[in-house]
Amino acid sequence: MVNDQNSFLPKVSVVIPIYNGEADLPDLINCLLSQTYPKEQVEYLLVDNHSCDRTLAILKATAENSAINLQPLSENQIQSSYAARNTGIRAANSEIIAFTDADCRPQPQWLHSLIQPFVNPEVVIVAGEILALPGDSLLEQFAEQQETLSQKHTLNHKFCPYGQTANLAIHRHVFNTSGLFRPHLTTGGDADICWRILKADLGRLEFAPDAIVQHRHRQTLQELSSQWRRYGRSNRYLHDLHGVDLMPEMKGQEYLYRWLRWLLKEVPQASWQAIAHQGSWVDLFTTPIGLYTARERSLGQRTAQLPEQAKIIDWL
Repeated sequence: MVNDQNSFLPKVSVVIPIYNGEADLPDLINCLLSQTYPKEQVEYLLVDNHSCDRTLAILKATAENSAINLQPLSENQIQSSYAARNTGIRAANSEIIAFTDADCRPQPQWLHSLIQPFVNPEVVIVAGEILALPGDSLLEQFAEQQETLSQKHTLNHKFCPYGQTANLAIHRHVFNTSGLFRPHLTTGGDADICWRILKADLGRLEFAPDAIVQHRHRQTLQELSSQWRRYGRSNRYLHDLHGVDLMPEMKGQEYLYRWLRWLLKEVPQASWQAIAHQGSWVDLFTTPIGLYTARERSLGQRTAQLPEQAKIIDWL
């Protein structure tokens, strides 16, 4: 098959799990409507995961008059985005299944760019890039500066590369051998499924940098804490499932050294650079925010315990 973006246009199923996503639905659906990929080649499977708001009602009403093939589904048995994704996979009618999330904003060329690497039959997983939605708060600017959500971190994982399900596509046939997502897992499922596919030598993973979705960064310390504790739980779960090394925890003396270094060296330097317009005021808070997120991740890792049910793999 010729590697031509105009000729390689296979059918695609886009699976999006949604929990209490009423506020996100208008922007999300507008992004789906704006996709440049041929509308007749795509089905959008939006899976409500037992929401308490009007998510499912809005999905059903939107689907009745939509210009795209939008199908509302429900997963009410298991409260987990991975269980909802499995429901979407089972309902899918395409060989290529793309994933994103309700709070993501796929750019118009997203799907077109994400699908192109599959022209190579050796490619079975494609990860696109995740960029930040514009944000004004200190925490949002910090996360954007650190590229917290970028796939470059997961694609360079020292154990095995993987792509986050906020921007991922998988060839359906590999699920026959690898199985689907672990439906009772609450975090780390994207790494788990990619590793099962890659470790079984079912094909290659490729990065599509032009397949971009934007994602909102956390705005409050409470949201930031929840995010990084979840990262810590993910570390523990993947350690138990795959033998991945746990993240090293920072000792008391190292914390003290980092705080003193920040106060005595970094604060004067960053302040002067910001005043001279040679740096950003965000730089002044990089160390304390980084220490806070490291502590929250350590707490999540230390207190997490993988439930027995979370070891179960679903199958087609």
